[in-house]
Amino acid sequence: MPRFAANLSMMFTEVPFLDRFDAAAQAGFTAVEFLFPYEHPAETVGERLKRNGLTQALFNLPPGDWNAGEKGFAALPARFNELKASLETALPYAKATGVKRLHLMAGIANRGERVAIEAFYKSVTWAAEFFAPHGIDIVLEPINARNVPGYFLNDFGFARDLIQELRLPNLKLQFDIYHCGIIHGDVTMRLREMMPIIGHIQIASIPSRNEPDGEELNYPFLFEELDRLGYAGFVGCEYNPRGKTTDGLAWFKPYAGVKP
Repeated sequence: MPRFAANLSMMFTEVPFLDRFDAAAQAGFTAVEFLFPYEHPAETVGERLKRNGLTQALFNLPPGDWNAGEKGFAALPARFNELKASLETALPYAKATGVKRLHLMAGIANRGERVAIEAFYKSVTWAAEFFAPHGIDIVLEPINARNVPGYFLNDFGFARDLIQELRLPNLKLQFDIYHCGIIHGDVTMRLREMMPIIGHIQIASIPSRNEPDGEELNYPFLFEELDRLGYAGFVGCEYNPRGKTTDGLAWFKPYAGVKP
C-alpha cells in the first residue's frame, strides 16, 4: 500500500505553514513534504514534525529568488558558488527533519546549450557527493513546460540517461506522475522502465492538478501498479485542492494512517 506524504506547500493552506503539520497528522497522514522550509528555523520545523509523529519525505534545496521566477540554478554556470552555498543552507534543515531525499532544481536554462548541460552535470555531482556522507539522496524532477516554461530539465529520458551515466549511488529520479503525463504520457510503461532509479513519486490529477480522484488518470490502478512494482518510497501529494483540503480527501481514506 502506498505511503502518502501531504505536500504542505499546496495542501492545508487554510492555516499557517507551521500549523499544517498538525492538520496533516489529524487528517491521517504519517509523512509530509513541502517545497521550502527556509523561512522558519530548522529546529522549529523539526519540532513540529516530532510533535506529530510525522516523517519528512522530501523538500527542495534553495531555488534562488523564487518570487522573481527563479526555479533553481543547477544548470546556470555563473551560479555554481551559490549552488554550493545552498547545500550548506539546507544541511541544518535536513538534520533537524531527518529527511532522506532532497530535490535539486535545475533552473531556467536552454538544454540545447552545452554550457548549461555541463553546469548541470557538475552541480548534480557536487550535490550528490556533498550529501552522501549524511545518508541523503539527491533527486531530479523533470517539470513540464506548461507549468514552468523554459525549465532546463523537462524530459524524463534526459534525466534517466544522466542518472545512469553518473552512476552515483545516492542520485535518483523524482517521478512526478502529473509532469510525466503532460510531457510524455504512457505513464505506466515509464514507471515500469524507470522504477530502478526512482527515489520519490508525486501525484496530481491531469489536467487540473487537483485531487487524484478523476480526470485523465486512473489513480487506483496506478497505486496498485506501484505495489506490483515493489515501490517502497513515498508518494507526495503535490496537488491543489479544489476547496478546503479536508473536503477533498475521500480518495485518501483507504490509506490514512499507513505508517512510513
